[in-house]
Amino acid sequence: MAMMLLARNLRSGLRPPLAAAFSSAPAASASAAAAEAERAIRDGPRNDWSRPEIQAVYDSPLLDLLFHGAQVHRNTHKFREVQQCTLLSIKTGGCSEDCSYCPQSSRYDTGLKAQKLMNKDAVLEAAKKAKEAGSTRFCMGAAWRETIGRKTNFNQILEYVKEIRGMGMEVCCTLGMIEKQQAEELKKAGLTAYNHNLDTSREYYPNIITTRSYDDRLQTLQHVREAGISICSGGIIGLGEAEEDRVGLLHTLATLPTHPESVPINALVAVKGTPLENQKRSGK
Repeated sequence: MAMMLLARNLRSGLRPPLAAAFSSAPAASASAAAAEAERAIRDGPRNDWSRPEIQAVYDSPLLDLLFHGAQVHRNTHKFREVQQCTLLSIKTGGCSEDCSYCPQSSRYDTGLKAQKLMNKDAVLEAAKKAKEAGSTRFCMGAAWRETIGRKTNFNQILEYVKEIRGMGMEVCCTLGMIEKQQAEELKKAGLTAYNHNLDTSREYYPNIITTRSYDDRLQTLQHVREAGISICSGGIIGLGEAEEDRVGLLHTLATLPTHPESVPINALVAVKGTPLENQKRSGK
């Protein structure tokens, strides 16, 4: 429910919520959002969604999505609490991938200079400041396609994870593709969660990235899941995709063996020098 609300609400060229609500035809019967919220509260999460079922929820009236999504949220989570997290890029730029939206790709001239992996003292100092500011989770991102062949850097990151866990914080990483053994090593070091976004639907994916496949991404999620690490995985809207692609992304996430702990839905920030620098919000 919450995933569908986010993707539905964060449309390209979204009209103001009240305008959208007043322009919607009154529902003659309970919406799919209402029905699925009631079922979710009664029976818990499910992993056998069909695309038409997800489309029906996605197409529910906006205020129904808000209301019933909030019901499920309040039933499932400590709804009066919000976790504060801090994200640090510990290795910026120079990535070999060709993700069309990303200024960190070495293939595009975006004015971003590639940097080496930050040293231990700098990372731990940033984590300390984050904790003092109220964050309970510290996330580290590295602009790599994968960690394979980066044994020295990977071992450094394992040390960072151990040290930050020792501060009493949760730790999240996003390091590109990882293998089964690396996922297990991250788990042993104390990693809480791993971020690896799917970006869009399987069908639209080749329009955005060609240097790794959709199945490569799903394989990394499998390694993370089997290692017992929480998954953070979502996507980006505004890439030029159709609404059925957003539904397709939600369908993939909703039918994973275990739902992601966190589903980030990002709106494209078009960066000069990337292939999507002139991408406009469609208004659809």
